[in-house]
Amino acid sequence: MAKTKSPNRKLKSVTLEPVVSPAKQSSPIAEELKAAQVEKPASAPATYPLDLFERWVLFLDTLRERADNMIEHERQGMPPLLDFKYETLLDARHFDRPANYALLRITEIGDDCWDDCVDEAKPPVIVVDPRAGHGPGIGGFKRDSEVGIAMHEGYPVYFVVFFPEPEQGQTLADVHHALRRFVEEIAKRHPDHPPVLYGNCQAGWAITLLAADCQGLSGPIVLNGSPLSYWAGEAGTNPMRMMGGLAGGNWAAHMTADLGDGRFDGAWLAQNFENLQPEKAIWDKYAHLFSHIDDERERFLEFERWWNGFYTLSREEILAITENLFIGNKLETGEMRVCDGCTADLRRIQNPIVIFASDGDNITPPTQALGWIPKVYADTDALKAAGQRIVYLINPHVGHLGIFVSASVARLEHRAILESLDEIETLEPGLYEMKIDNPTGDPDCEKPAYAVSFEPREVSEIGEVHPEDALRNVAQVSRTGEAAYDLFLGPWIRAITTPQSAEALRAMHPMRWTRLIFSARYNPWMGVVQAMADSIRPDRAPLPDDDPQLKAEREAIERIGASLGAMRVARDHAIAVLFKALYAPGAGLVNQAKD
Repeated sequence: MAKTKSPNRKLKSVTLEPVVSPAKQSSPIAEELKAAQVEKPASAPATYPLDLFERWVLFLDTLRERADNMIEHERQGMPPLLDFKYETLLDARHFDRPANYALLRITEIGDDCWDDCVDEAKPPVIVVDPRAGHGPGIGGFKRDSEVGIAMHEGYPVYFVVFFPEPEQGQTLADVHHALRRFVEEIAKRHPDHPPVLYGNCQAGWAITLLAADCQGLSGPIVLNGSPLSYWAGEAGTNPMRMMGGLAGGNWAAHMTADLGDGRFDGAWLAQNFENLQPEKAIWDKYAHLFSHIDDERERFLEFERWWNGFYTLSREEILAITENLFIGNKLETGEMRVCDGCTADLRRIQNPIVIFASDGDNITPPTQALGWIPKVYADTDALKAAGQRIVYLINPHVGHLGIFVSASVARLEHRAILESLDEIETLEPGLYEMKIDNPTGDPDCEKPAYAVSFEPREVSEIGEVHPEDALRNVAQVSRTGEAAYDLFLGPWIRAITTPQSAEALRAMHPMRWTRLIFSARYNPWMGVVQAMADSIRPDRAPLPDDDPQLKAEREAIERIGASLGAMRVARDHAIAVLFKALYAPGAGLVNQAKD
């Protein structure tokens, strides 16, 4: 019998899996072992490079949008960046003594209008924004702000703004009289309640002048991050007061204003601010945006829209500011002339003063916010004899801008200040520290969830760090340099400067071109970046925060920032040493720092 050949058959590859009993399936150990065998790593090897590339494109596109926002804001005339509807009550450009200021009434918050929000039994609040290089709006460019909290608490709110260009020959006296008229207008509208003046940074000393001039004020004033004692500060930590001395005094500001055809570009003030902490301005801010581009884009653009709107001051204004305040320190000493026949004297102030400062503020440290008190009042008895009530509140960590723009600060500290004004006005004369006890840690809480107390303090407890001999030498050098500049160099610069040359210098300022270079208007490649970003966003899947490579990246970012911070500390110390060598040989700043 012939054998039949069996056909070739392909055998399927079968993977045999062990049979696991139900008992073993429910074992936690077995489940963990199984998960360890089949779980994939958090990110495949190519995932981080892809995420890095996408974040880089989105980062560049954010800088492009910032540049376009700058261009659009300037095209619109740089209006105030308020997140509230308003109406203009007074425009000081039409006063007999014109100034580039205006008084606004806040009319609506979202869908809520004045009639829905305002309690007429409460005093009006006038928020005055700082004119220190940027435009108005820092006190109200978002809902959780000084304006927003005041309206939320039922206060009638008014806002003082200013325009990009000063009036021809505008002086500090012109601005002072405009602010005085604004306050008088609000007092007429609310005759039963003296207005509360809220001054931010530079605006703080402006409203202090109103309270300290020959007419004075009747309502309380709140000074937020406002320097009144310009010579105070600790060696090596507050270098701004020494920079004028190293530059030779007032002549540099005078020359800059002359090169600007009688206008001082506010971009210089913004650059000085960034130079104080370059690790934050040139590294931390951008590194944080790059690392958290999916969450931080809108917040970054919102703030930069205000930060990069640079306004100007007149030559007369900037010279008066530097001579009387930064170099002369005349407000503290009672020598600052407001106008003909009137000199500001802080002893004249009778209305309560609330001072809000922060230990984290390197622009206006607490020593500069409070240092004037022991200079004006010899001791606590003198303060009480004058019938004055001064209350100060110290935040332990927030930076200078955080005093005005931090949402949590607005919802807690600024709310607490407003809610405590009645109690402050009933305090006995004296010096008090305002303490906020907030056990929940929630900035949105309201009384009685948090408690406010006023602890009596002695004037002697306010530390004085005034290297007066050295800074008097600076003032003398400044006067000599200013006279020499005005005699020899100034006339030539003013003769050759034209509006066109001033505009060219303005356009070439680093605070402008380093931003605008990312606009497609100046850089055609940014159009490609925009197209790539638009294609990335719909399908963007960011890495989780616990990705090991992402964590390593952020640790490297922190190390670089710390290194830049250490370099800044060394720079500040070198400034103090050089300042001592130039202006106070054998004594002064460095010795005080050691003490």
